[in-house]
Amino acid sequence: MLPMPEARPGATVTIDAPLEVVWAVMMDVDAYGEWNPFLFRAECPSPPSPGDAIVLHVRWPNGRTTRSPERISAVEPPYADGDTQRALLAYVYEGLPARLGLVRGTRFQRLSQVAGGPTVYDTVEEFSGPLVRLAGPARVADGFRRHAEALKARCEPRA
Repeated sequence: MLPMPEARPGATVTIDAPLEVVWAVMMDVDAYGEWNPFLFRAECPSPPSPGDAIVLHVRWPNGRTTRSPERISAVEPPYADGDTQRALLAYVYEGLPARLGLVRGTRFQRLSQVAGGPTVYDTVEEFSGPLVRLAGPARVADGFRRHAEALKARCEPRA
């Protein structure tokens, strides 16, 4: 039996703002349209909780849009891990390809901040399944990069 194809598109950015500020922006899903060029709208209770359905409205670089049904799988508000603060938001793709077992995906958005340092935002989608190529890992990685850069701009103090 052949192994299932996998892909892990992601993005990382350093944000000169406290982790709590970045977390608050991430949890305010109602305001995504004000700053997020990739996920320009999210239909979800605010703040999201594990088990909540979330529909993400995605805008690709070519201007096309799509809806992505997901389910919140983890919400870990800021917590201390030694001298590092951490937080996590994760959700699982629930579209038709996932229900048919053709493409599975879980997106993780992790924050970390060493005491006195900047916040590091790291996001990755763990895709698997026989049709993972059709999920467009490269364009997802581009969307994550745009999302990360916009999050940074939203959270950093303006001079």
